[in-house]
Amino acid sequence: MSEDQRDAAGIAPDTTAGHVEEVEISGHIIDSLILPKILDCITSAGGTFRIKNISIGQARSDSSFALVEVRAEDAGQLKEILAQISDHGAVPTETHDARLTEADVDGAFPEGFYSTTNQRTEIRIGGSWIEIDDQEMDCGVVLSSDGPSARCLPMTEVRRGDQIVTGHTGVRVFPYEREVERKTFEFMNSGVSTEKPKGVAIREIAAEIFRNHASGGKTLVVGGPAIIHTGSGGHLAELIRRGYVDKLFAGNALAAHDVEQAMFGTSLGVHLEGGQLAEAGHEHHLRAINRIRRVGSIPAAVEQGLLTSGVMYECVQHNVDVFLAGSIRDDGPLPEVETDALVAQRIMREKCRDVTLVLMIATMLHSIAVGNLLPAWVRVICIDINPSTVIKLSDRGSFQTVGLVTDVEPFLRSLVDDLTKLETASSAITSRSR
Repeated sequence: MSEDQRDAAGIAPDTTAGHVEEVEISGHIIDSLILPKILDCITSAGGTFRIKNISIGQARSDSSFALVEVRAEDAGQLKEILAQISDHGAVPTETHDARLTEADVDGAFPEGFYSTTNQRTEIRIGGSWIEIDDQEMDCGVVLSSDGPSARCLPMTEVRRGDQIVTGHTGVRVFPYEREVERKTFEFMNSGVSTEKPKGVAIREIAAEIFRNHASGGKTLVVGGPAIIHTGSGGHLAELIRRGYVDKLFAGNALAAHDVEQAMFGTSLGVHLEGGQLAEAGHEHHLRAINRIRRVGSIPAAVEQGLLTSGVMYECVQHNVDVFLAGSIRDDGPLPEVETDALVAQRIMREKCRDVTLVLMIATMLHSIAVGNLLPAWVRVICIDINPSTVIKLSDRGSFQTVGLVTDVEPFLRSLVDDLTKLETASSAITSRSR
């Protein structure tokens, strides 16, 4: 309609003229607040929107749909808005294949590369949508050279000639949504649990771990040395003996002080039974590390009878997949510790692929590092006396994290007790059904 026609019809002038794109949003976009988030992104970036069509699901299991017209003053602003809202699942109605650019140097993406989130993502190639493998935040996307497949690729692993996705065209994200039938974590679904009854939260965590184990899922424990310092090593060892721990990520400190405790009864030179400082106790962890280094490895120390108890001992005895990543602070370190940060990151990334539940206990930096490697659909439980640990995880994109602010020892003690009750109840049900 021309301006004269608009005037004749009494229609106000169009003050939002500019560059326009229509996008579709579908899923649980209302109750998961995805639609409001997208609309807020549009207006915050200086654009405007008009909801052209919307269909709201009536039941909890029903999806909703919205067709939204996005307007901006110029093409650059519109492109920026579309890039922002695409990460929340907004897909342009006019679809095109993803743009591919050949990497021109090793160890760096081409300019304008698509930066991934930890949410399920697809790219359009040859008119078909394909799901990206190895989903991980803060990576790029590389197209396979031997077929229509793509995967997330860390920057350091880019090789010259790789076909890298650039821009947001031909990319669609499926945002993490509220579980339609949430069976666990009803109590903790607000994120960080601080002043809530700890017993209820721990029972829910125990139930989640129990179900994960019973269904054949794999549980990863990311542990800090406070597990040993607080006298909680025995509780973790019990979880390992019962088969609830499939993988353990830690630093040199947890393993070193666990071995120290097994050999000297101390952690950081303090007797765990009585709490008194041992004479020359500050040397104990060094002597423990030295003994392990002399025989070559922790498994060798177990085999030779040098190491007869503790978390590391139980990991060897029950075939737990242990990976220790080092830091600049490490004494020794133990022979198993990987001191190259990039190699450690690569190994952790591979070991996380089949994990279905992660329990992070009293280790901020290690927890954040692992959180960055996980897709959004892997459940993460963070236990720490410091609430900022859980907050930092969420702030850095691991929003699937639920946390409990408490001391390590009472948590692990209660967790073992609650798992015992669940085992007893499960055995009783099994016996009655026979």
